[in-house]
Amino acid sequence: MANDTMARNLTGLLLLGGLAVIAAAWGFQLIGGYVPCKLCLEQRIPYYAGLPLTALALVLIALRRTGFAMAVLLVVAALFAYGAGLGVYQAGAEWQFWDGPNDCGGGSAAPSSATNMLQALQSTRVVSCTEASWRMLGLSFAGWNAVASAGLAGLALISAALLKRRRNAVDLGS
Repeated sequence: MANDTMARNLTGLLLLGGLAVIAAAWGFQLIGGYVPCKLCLEQRIPYYAGLPLTALALVLIALRRTGFAMAVLLVVAALFAYGAGLGVYQAGAEWQFWDGPNDCGGGSAAPSSATNMLQALQSTRVVSCTEASWRMLGLSFAGWNAVASAGLAGLALISAALLKRRRNAVDLGS
């Protein structure tokens, strides 16, 4: 029973932590004015897929469907591990450890009329995947996403392991 409670609490922490990270990304974009590049947007996909699955895992834990909850948490761990890998890739490209993608740039949508085109050209900012637009403690957005995604993947794995331990204990009749 203690493993269930611990797994539920860690899965809840996983959900809240993931929501905080994706909310921060949107906040930096909408409030801070930081335009995301192609890789930045791709790094959000694990959150969009992983957070609903994390909520599903919480429901499955509450319903004592530990086998299904474990499987879902392993998928969540894989998604966030993929996100961490993307963050490491982009951060490495920002530090010039390796080349970034050739097609990575951003900007705003096309102007609504031809008269606005010149103004749009002057104000459009193309965002490179290989230049950090912000750093804190030496890490860019991509670097912090790598740290956060790795932590979230770890939480998902620990929660799944706790459920596995509980399931083994039930199978052994303890």
